[in-house]
Amino acid sequence: MAESTQKLAVREKLGYACGDIATNFFFQSMILYQTRFYTDTVGISAVAVGSMFLVLRLADAIFDPIIGALSDRTQTRWGKFRPWILGTALPFGLIFWLVYVSPDFGPQGKLIYAYLTYSLVMILYSANNTPYAALMGVMTPDVSERNNVARYRFVGALIGQFLIQALPLPLVAKLGGGNPARGWALTMGIFGGLIVLLNLVTFATTRERVQPDPRQKSDLRSDLRNVFTCGPWIVMFVLTLLIFTMLVVRGSSSNYFFAYYLDQQQIRSFLSGFGLAGTAGPVTGWRTVLDSLGLLVNPDGSNASAVGLSLFFVAGSLVQIVGILFSKPLADRFGNKAVFIAGMFVTMVATLLVFFVGPMQIQLMFALSILWAIGWGPTVPLLWVMIADVADYSEWKTSRRATGFMFAGVLFALKAGLSLGGALSAWVIDAFGYVPNAVQTERALLGIRLGASVYPAIAMALGLVCLASYKIGKKMNIQIQEELTERRKKFASA
Repeated sequence: MAESTQKLAVREKLGYACGDIATNFFFQSMILYQTRFYTDTVGISAVAVGSMFLVLRLADAIFDPIIGALSDRTQTRWGKFRPWILGTALPFGLIFWLVYVSPDFGPQGKLIYAYLTYSLVMILYSANNTPYAALMGVMTPDVSERNNVARYRFVGALIGQFLIQALPLPLVAKLGGGNPARGWALTMGIFGGLIVLLNLVTFATTRERVQPDPRQKSDLRSDLRNVFTCGPWIVMFVLTLLIFTMLVVRGSSSNYFFAYYLDQQQIRSFLSGFGLAGTAGPVTGWRTVLDSLGLLVNPDGSNASAVGLSLFFVAGSLVQIVGILFSKPLADRFGNKAVFIAGMFVTMVATLLVFFVGPMQIQLMFALSILWAIGWGPTVPLLWVMIADVADYSEWKTSRRATGFMFAGVLFALKAGLSLGGALSAWVIDAFGYVPNAVQTERALLGIRLGASVYPAIAMALGLVCLASYKIGKKMNIQIQEELTERRKKFASA
């Protein structure tokens, strides 16, 4: 089989996808729940939470280039990147659980515990996810097949996203029995165990096939120079920073949007149309399953916002899965860049329109969630495919390959985006006068609405401007693949 058309077995693609199911248990919980968990359950002030996110996520971001450089230089019988997935599986799942344990250490002790556990989980995320992301770039040299791997990966990501969006809030209410701290610890203990198991599956089922030129010498200075002088890489760095800032601000603000802005009785009435509203009588039939997962609104409506937010995210995730399935054929026809621009524009419009949703307009909120997902779905795999394309572009230009370092640099931008997004989402609500577990003022509600709509839409508009200067189109991608294939044939025979 020619290297340029190297296909992978479905088993390997599914195994690789398991890694992103695990990643999204951590990643989506960080985007959606952590700010409110720290403010409303642990009792840390919004300002302190925002400052912690900014300090720790930015500090942790420096680990990504280090891990990228180390993984590029790792030499084992399992390859460069897979050993990192194996070694981090258990500690990553364990520390993830400890983040959501709330020991009663007093105000200062709680903040110190939050800083300690959160810094550890971010370091482990770097050590696990940087090699995992780079692994996709070396499983096959075939650009089209790489798109296919990415499609499997992000269907897996959306399965993880689906589960972590649908289950935690209802399970916390169910398992906690009125004690949110206990509910969070039990719920995230389950997800932490799944993180360990899924990473082991990824390690066992994948293989590394694309190797750098054996004559290439380890030279960190050259790697740095190649990365920071690579125009397409700089574009992807800035784009990633903007995207993940947007995702965190939108996700965190949506949590508050459902809890404090939307009318709770209207949410309950909307959910009753789907059979999700409980009654005073006994729960029977298929509703017992929903009730066991906490996905049924209590007769008093106390968990209406939790169930409503879960359904809101789940509806979007299901539509995103369809978009991901169309991502490869659309990219094959129009190119990665064109599809990304079109999808991001639709997403920006849907995000901005949320500002005009009234407290009683639950149906409109869900309709915009679906429109958002229609635009965002096809772009989800393409971000990482385009980063792999940039690694090919750099090798094509410089005759040096540093896949791990290329991905690590972009993951640095991802972490910086998480840092800025987490800090901004907390600081914005505090600046507008948010008070935890209380009726909010009109000004506080305005801050929540801006965080769920206008501010993330601005980040996406800047991302579209950035994409205009990305030069790797469909035609160049094909040229790069063909020329790199010929080079690899020569050093393989040598």
